Amino acid sequence: MQCFQPMLCHYQMSASFQKMVDKLNSMNRVDGDDEFWIEEKLDGERMQLHMEEDDETPGGKRFRFWSRKAKDYTYLYGNGFRDENGSLTRHLKDAFAPGVRNVILDGEMVVWDPELDKVLKFGTLKTAALAGQKNPHDDSAPRPVLRIFDILYLNDQPLTQYTLRDRRKALEKAVLGVPYRLEVHKYDTATSAEVIEPMLRKIVSDASEGLVIKNPRSMYSLADRSDNWIKVKPEYMSGFGESVDVVIIGGYYGKGHRGGAIGSYLCGLRASENDIKAGANPETCFSFVKVGGGFRAEDFADIRHHTDGKWKQWDSKKPPSKYIQLAGGERHQILRPDEWIRPSDSIVISVKAASAGESDQFATGITLRFPRFKGIRFDRSWDSCLDFQGFVDMKSRAEKENEEKTMNMESRRKRSAKRVKKDIIIAGQDNIAPAMFEGPKTKVFEGLDFCVLSDCTNPVKKSKTQLETLIKENGGKIYQRADPESHMLLIAEKRVVKVASLLKARDIDIIKPKWILDCLAQHDKDFLLPFESGHLFHATETTTQLAEENVDEFGDSYARDLSVKELDQVLKSMPKRVVIVGEPFDKEGFLNQLAEHGHDMGSLRSCIFRGAKVHFATTDDVSPISCLKLKNWVKYGGGSVVDDLGDKNITHVVVMSSNRTGEMERAAEVRSSISSRTPVPRVVSRQWVEDCWKNRTTVDEERYEPL
Repeated sequence: MQCFQPMLCHYQMSASFQKMVDKLNSMNRVDGDDEFWIEEKLDGERMQLHMEEDDETPGGKRFRFWSRKAKDYTYLYGNGFRDENGSLTRHLKDAFAPGVRNVILDGEMVVWDPELDKVLKFGTLKTAALAGQKNPHDDSAPRPVLRIFDILYLNDQPLTQYTLRDRRKALEKAVLGVPYRLEVHKYDTATSAEVIEPMLRKIVSDASEGLVIKNPRSMYSLADRSDNWIKVKPEYMSGFGESVDVVIIGGYYGKGHRGGAIGSYLCGLRASENDIKAGANPETCFSFVKVGGGFRAEDFADIRHHTDGKWKQWDSKKPPSKYIQLAGGERHQILRPDEWIRPSDSIVISVKAASAGESDQFATGITLRFPRFKGIRFDRSWDSCLDFQGFVDMKSRAEKENEEKTMNMESRRKRSAKRVKKDIIIAGQDNIAPAMFEGPKTKVFEGLDFCVLSDCTNPVKKSKTQLETLIKENGGKIYQRADPESHMLLIAEKRVVKVASLLKARDIDIIKPKWILDCLAQHDKDFLLPFESGHLFHATETTTQLAEENVDEFGDSYARDLSVKELDQVLKSMPKRVVIVGEPFDKEGFLNQLAEHGHDMGSLRSCIFRGAKVHFATTDDVSPISCLKLKNWVKYGGGSVVDDLGDKNITHVVVMSSNRTGEMERAAEVRSSISSRTPVPRVVSRQWVEDCWKNRTTVDEERYEPL
């Protein structure tokens, strides 16, 4: 039983479901059988499980877990029913039917949160598995769950040449499953393309990312991207700049009201000036969209932290109509939430969507199609998010821009190939980038609208036009007319006439150009920096308070790398003598906390070998000096060097010799000495240490085994 390259899906945009189904039905055609299967597309890691009888493994069954790229994850999920280091296999004693001797299963490893009763983002998988190793009986913590959707091998019999329909029957008989540990992935049957759109809407609103359409008459194609499996995801458009800023006004519990934890949010648009003139409370928000997808565990934690103690149970007999208006009025209360929060106590989030369309489920009469959470707008107060009229104007502007783009494309097609004259473009007078600009260099400002009001003089000099070019080169949009009522970012560091006029009229946020330069100076260009005090030219009290929280007491940023000049200023501002009281800093505990919160430290060289205990097995012709560098790399990378091969905690043995023959002989001696251990340390050549250091990550050990 060896690992294999799995069958993959083709990608299909969501615009032509009927053509997709017709193509699916044309393959492996059977008269009278137009059925196809629809599965939820899971946000996890493709995983194959191998299980076989083994008398030497405690429990009698030996497990192996392989990723799509053949990375062995057995150390993480377990090699047997009694593996105390396994986060999964110790829970699988009742997962298989009696008589199953060996099996190969294909599925997706996901993270399931018992409190929210939902699947979390893929990035939390390793953290959940490590937590499951340490606390196997904690039923409230997020955990890895393997969702099985195919079977390739059963009791010495390959099944790849059977149809998916027959393989599924075998799977359901062989795998009994264990709830929330190992489950057979559910599917729906259909014969019409009309059912795909409603299912896609529902699955995205429930926090998933799409569907997989499968042909039940198809065989399993190893290492092939087949048209018999097609993944369908929403096609998010750029008409709204890909995001809309809305305020959270309600929350819905996870399925089963498990633990009372909120798993999705009702968001609203503020009442516009016309609504207020007509008698509406200025703090009224109209229900606009329900968002459940795109959240990470830390996003839920951030929202809970900033709104803690401000939520109230929804009372259908006394709805908070002064603050929240639902579709259907007080009588029907369509999509009423389990809990509600006053808009002035809430926070603003950005939501991306495929499009906007009419809906009688929301008080606005319109909603977003395939909404998905994009981020929390800590720089926005509730009263600076979109109002209803602002959204209508944005929608109209987006539709107009799309029409103009379509007309321009049609016009270009009609031009003669010999024509070389180009239209004159005045930088800063349009949202179209200069002719020399061929596309965004990064997406750091994607979805943001800017109005640049003055030049930049600090930390470097840049003209207004140069700033606008920088913004457009990195995904942002430029407007020449300032609109403080929208979510537009106003950029200035001088009190020019436009700025003075805006400040006189209303209390607004104006950001210094330094923020733009700081965002672009970061190593990670897809990371949008939060505002700091030094980024604000003028700001509301809320924005000022949030900005102050993003730097420490000495002015050092929590989110970005300081320049040498800034670092010098921070150091000079610190007290000359600092007395450290208490216990010394616990480096390992701090790194564990970062891992538990989903922060991957693997890209840092100081964490490459973290957790590894390495023994260097050298032949007599290798001097200690020659491997000193490798040992120092291991120690610097967070690992430890073990001198005694008899140490049971060794994870890796690096074999070194001055010649190939000596290396092979020494490797054979080492394997003979450690073969009875569980788990068996990995035996590698010195090249493994060198490549880990070069690539700044732990590389697959299997390629470096001395043969």
